[in-house]
Amino acid sequence: MSKDADPRPASPSPLAFPTFRNLWASNLLSNFGGQVQTVAAGWLMATLTGSPQMVALVQAAVSLPVMLLILLGGALADSMDKRRLLLSAQLFMLIVSSTLAALAWAGLVTPWLLLMFTFLISAGGALNNPAWQASMRDIVPREAISRAVALNSTSINLARTLGPALGGAIVATLGVAAAFLANALSYVALIVAVLRWRQPARTQPLGGREPLGSAILTGMRYAAMSPHLRPVVTRGAISGFSASAAFALMPVVARQQLGGGPMLLGALLGAFGAGAVAGALVSGRLRERVAAEYLVRAAMVLLASGLLLLGLWGAPAPAGLGAALTGAGWVLAHSSFNATVQLAAPRWVSARSLALYQTATFGAMVAGSAFFGMIAERSGVSMALVAAGTMQLLGGLLGLRMRLPAAETLNLDPLDRWTPPRLDLEVDARSGPIFVELEYRVALEDAEAFLAAMQERERIRRRDGARDWGLWRDLNDAMRWVESYRVPSWADYLRHNQRRTQEDVDNVDTLLRLHLGPDGPLIRRHVRARATRRPA
Repeated sequence: MSKDADPRPASPSPLAFPTFRNLWASNLLSNFGGQVQTVAAGWLMATLTGSPQMVALVQAAVSLPVMLLILLGGALADSMDKRRLLLSAQLFMLIVSSTLAALAWAGLVTPWLLLMFTFLISAGGALNNPAWQASMRDIVPREAISRAVALNSTSINLARTLGPALGGAIVATLGVAAAFLANALSYVALIVAVLRWRQPARTQPLGGREPLGSAILTGMRYAAMSPHLRPVVTRGAISGFSASAAFALMPVVARQQLGGGPMLLGALLGAFGAGAVAGALVSGRLRERVAAEYLVRAAMVLLASGLLLLGLWGAPAPAGLGAALTGAGWVLAHSSFNATVQLAAPRWVSARSLALYQTATFGAMVAGSAFFGMIAERSGVSMALVAAGTMQLLGGLLGLRMRLPAAETLNLDPLDRWTPPRLDLEVDARSGPIFVELEYRVALEDAEAFLAAMQERERIRRRDGARDWGLWRDLNDAMRWVESYRVPSWADYLRHNQRRTQEDVDNVDTLLRLHLGPDGPLIRRHVRARATRRPA
């Protein structure tokens, strides 16, 4: 056992909780429906047009909404009822899929109409996924989240492994319209399960719901300035960039390097899926026994080994082993990244943090596919895969300098020490900007310690939404210090002061201890004069 391993007893299986069990089983069915939909859309496009580019655009229509909308989905999930968002997204996808099935049955689908419907279905998924993943915190206890994430990965990879074969069978025997209808029906069970789920009551935060544009920027800022989230997002993107070579080049490996055909490609993809399922099945238990940092390093070694086997050995058996190792390493690494994000982000920003992690990883995979495709074009597929494997190993070494947090030990519950002040002027939520000053008195011998604590205070302030932060020292009174910052509105000021967590308590207490006086620092709040009203 690693010295950093969690010594706590094993957590209960998430499947022991009826709500999770029902939602998970329904989501598994929906994942199978999504794979059937993808196979049917690709086949229909191939029959409608002989253009390889149009066939390739089907996958682009699946991928593009993730890049465009997942951050929006995260902001919506953090700012509104997750259950309502899940229902809305599932109903939208049910309606779109049913309409596509009806049009296909009537023979009215054109290539561009197919692309539009594929885009819309994927858009619904992009809005659904952050809410679904962030809901784990409402469905299972904190200690079971890692295993819940692993089971979700199992669901996805089971569908990826067996779903295409099921989709092909439905298309071959019943036609594409039946496949589209099967996908539409796969949403029904999940809709019923979500309707039966009774989500815990949500307390409306002071300041009300944050505007969507501001909420997206707030989530990005929080992740960028969080020492717990920044390494996860960065390393997830690096791993995704190099691992993309396996996804992008597997058909080329089967055809050019191994001299095979569609059957061999299917076998390689099946080996990848089998490895991914195996990795997902063990990742939750491994996470309970091994620190996330060491688990991710081992997973990246597995991933790199798989890429190197695919690149260096021109025989089907080693290539199949390489594909399986790649699948196992991929799921072990990225399910651990995913669980770390869920555990290392406060509840108010959890869905946005997950969406940002997925955007970074997915964007890196898109860039990596183009990069390693260019290398394969110029220097051969073997060189591209070896380069990708080497880069994956270097990404694992990055853990020596950018370690993942021990997220299970973090206490990100609200600090709950702040109460709204009584004001002499009337302001509403939109009044602003608000300029705040906090006056401290600090003994001369404590000045160095105070400056060190204020460096951390600056990060916390900016992370939580403060702008133009500054620290000032009185030229005529060396013991007097003034901290200042600005927020756009009174609602932003209320939200800003509710975002402190128990992880910030040491900094709060240190500054209070260094301040001379029993009542804490003097706080002055200012609003731009035109934003106020006279009292009634």
